[in-house]
Amino acid sequence: MKLFNYDITSPFTLRTPAWLFPLLLIIPNVLLAFTEPEPALSKLTDIVLPLGVYYLLMSLTTNVGRTVICSLPLMILAAFQIVLLYLYGESIIAIDMFLNVATTNVKEVSELLGNLIIAIITVILIYLPPIIWAIILLVRKFRCARKDLRALRYTGGVLCTAGLILLMLSYILLPCYSVRRAVFPVNVTANMIEAIDRTIHTGRYHSLSASYSYDPVMTHSRDMREIYVVVVGETSRADNWQLYGYDRATNPRLSEREDLIVFRRPLSESNTTHKSVPMLLSPLNAKTFGDSIYFTKGICSAFNEAGFNTAFFSNQRRNHSFIDFYAYQAQTTDFIRDKRPDALDLDLAADLQEFISRSPSDKLFIVLHCYGSHFNYRERYDSSARMFTPDKASEASVENRSELVNAYDNTIIATDALIDNVISYLAGLDIPSALFYTSDHGEDIFDDERGRFLHASPTTTFTQLHVPFVVWISESYRLAFPEIVNNIEANSDLNISTSRSLFPTVMSVAGLSSPIVDASDDLSSAHYSEKPRLYLNDYNEAVPLATAGLRKYDFENAKKWNISTK
Repeated sequence: MKLFNYDITSPFTLRTPAWLFPLLLIIPNVLLAFTEPEPALSKLTDIVLPLGVYYLLMSLTTNVGRTVICSLPLMILAAFQIVLLYLYGESIIAIDMFLNVATTNVKEVSELLGNLIIAIITVILIYLPPIIWAIILLVRKFRCARKDLRALRYTGGVLCTAGLILLMLSYILLPCYSVRRAVFPVNVTANMIEAIDRTIHTGRYHSLSASYSYDPVMTHSRDMREIYVVVVGETSRADNWQLYGYDRATNPRLSEREDLIVFRRPLSESNTTHKSVPMLLSPLNAKTFGDSIYFTKGICSAFNEAGFNTAFFSNQRRNHSFIDFYAYQAQTTDFIRDKRPDALDLDLAADLQEFISRSPSDKLFIVLHCYGSHFNYRERYDSSARMFTPDKASEASVENRSELVNAYDNTIIATDALIDNVISYLAGLDIPSALFYTSDHGEDIFDDERGRFLHASPTTTFTQLHVPFVVWISESYRLAFPEIVNNIEANSDLNISTSRSLFPTVMSVAGLSSPIVDASDDLSSAHYSEKPRLYLNDYNEAVPLATAGLRKYDFENAKKWNISTK
């Protein structure tokens, strides 16, 4: 038979896919050998052992086409891994990456995919031809010769034997070595299973957390009118805030305020939204996150129990994550993009003002969840915040960095306007009130030779964790509770974790205490002291930040900001 004048029944044509396909599947392993800071023995094991297994798989049947088609899941994982390496430059597909796929809204995904077109085309060119060839062989029922199968089996056997010897040496010579974490695609498959398990547990959240209670004790007078607002930013890095010494006027309004308390050395304990926001809005932190996330209610529940009227206004899309669960624990919940798809963060201020003006309660607690500086940056602000131009580039590339930074800086100006707007409104009420702002995590924008972009990478960077943290306290609150204000100001120059300290500080400032809340992380306390820097890794383990994958540039950057990574 002929196909384009080429004899696909020739022995060479039939054996070529069998020999070539394992080499295509091993591409991610070879790339990881260059990107990962693993010992050479571990890298060699990660190449030799899987390659041997792939050749043995190809020798199982004479129907080579069927074997290739059955290996489609391996091809998908390999393609996904190559795309991930293109995006972040290192690491295997993390558990959080699988969870991000499930919780990121369609618009965000489409914006990101548009910047991965080169990587996507590359994997298509690599893996689509063998699939097409396999289909032809399968349909035509062409089979590989027995002697070719024996050669494949011999090659696979030799490689597997060598791989098993390397594996044994790895376990003997390398501390904490594990196939579960070191061999692709075993590690990625295990991560996918773990992601599925976490998703199942997340689906049981409401029943698992039903009995959770803060049992708060109120120390303020129940007759005192007071308002507390927590503004959760998105992807806002302190590096680009004028308040932190950035050489651009990205905080034109807040920089004029003398009543703003700026924490100089804050870091988040996660670079992913679905972990960092729940830690901000609950007593959880890197040490306690683990399985406790499935049983813990959010900050609105604590204020509900204390008798506050609570509200949660979000400019994010709902994604059936813990953030959504915490949002609906408020007495009033509104995802404003449901009604206004093009809403900007400044619209949250109007919702806040309307809620306060019509609330009969004297005690109010409000959370504003921003879209902030999430990519695509230029869609996060209007003309009033468009101070730095040109800002039209949306393609993620080093060549476009200056325009991307211009657009990113404009998003900070928009955030500055929102915070100042809310502060001005609260100040005009002349009642005890406070506003807390921090971001879930930061962002990479091609800052160094690694060419890292975005956030939520499997291994973090300093810039992804360096977030702003500011507190505003009304004059009437300052007069009523001067000691608390003095303590906050005194602690503002310490190394702090926003993930650990935001929740207990908000509770304390509002006059609430709870046996569940760790008071030692309260920034309004005179007894607060610095804690070791931790990072919540992909396996939900609290690891020392210095061992979380930071590189030389990260440590130098931390030193520049006078921030401890220990």
